[in-house]
Amino acid sequence: MTPAFTAGSVVLDIEGTTGATGFVVAELYPYSRERFGALLAERAAEPEVRRAVRQIRELIGEPEADRARLEDVLCRWLDEDRRVAPLKTLQGIIWSEGFARGDLVSHFFPDVIPALRRWHAAGLRLLSYSSGSVAAQLAWYRSTPDGDLLPLLEGLYDTENAGPKESPDSYRAICADLMAEPDSLLFLSDRRAELDAARAAGWSTLGVRRPGEPYYAEGVGDHPQTASFDTVTIRRTP
Repeated sequence: MTPAFTAGSVVLDIEGTTGATGFVVAELYPYSRERFGALLAERAAEPEVRRAVRQIRELIGEPEADRARLEDVLCRWLDEDRRVAPLKTLQGIIWSEGFARGDLVSHFFPDVIPALRRWHAAGLRLLSYSSGSVAAQLAWYRSTPDGDLLPLLEGLYDTENAGPKESPDSYRAICADLMAEPDSLLFLSDRRAELDAARAAGWSTLGVRRPGEPYYAEGVGDHPQTASFDTVTIRRTP
C-alpha cells in the first residue's frame, strides 16, 4: 500500500515515471539521430549550437573535431544513453521543433495526467526534473495527447540548471531555487540512485515501479513505491 504524503511541491522525473522509456528510445532518439548532421551543418553559428559544439570538443579532448566527428560522437552517446549536456541541448533543439511541427506527440502513462490535474487543483506546486534539457521538457509538456500541460507546472529543471540527478547537491539547489524547506518537497522517480540523492538532501521520495520499464527489476530500495499515480495520496502542506 502506498503511504500518504504531505508536501508543498511535487517534483517529477519523466522517463519511466510519467512516460514510457520505450517511447523516448524508439521515437525521439531516432528522430534526433537523423537530424544531428543537418543541425551541425546549417546552424553552427547559433549560440546554443556553438556552445554545445564547444562542450563536445572539450569532453572528447579534440578541439579541432570536425562536423563528421561531432556527429559520430553524438550518435555514440545516444547509443550509450549518455546524460551529457551538449547531447541533451542538441536533442532539445531538434525535439522542440519536431513537437512544434506536429511530427512528435509526447507520451504519458494513463494515470499521470489525471493525477497532475488533481494535484494542481489541490494547490500543490508541480515541477519537472529530467536529464532532458529544459527546452525538451517545454516541448514535451506543451505537446501532449491532452493538449498543453505547461500551465500545470511551476518550474523545469535539468542537469545544467540544477546538476546531475544522482547528486544530493542538485536537490539542494532546486530547494534553494524554490525557497522551500526540504521536507516540503516530494520527488517521484523510477531510479533508486536519484531517490537516494533526493532523500540525502532531506526530501520525501516515492519510487515509481512500472512493469516493463528498464529499472523495474532493480527496484527502489527502501523507498516507498507505487506502480500507478492512482494510488498516491498527497496532502498539501498547511
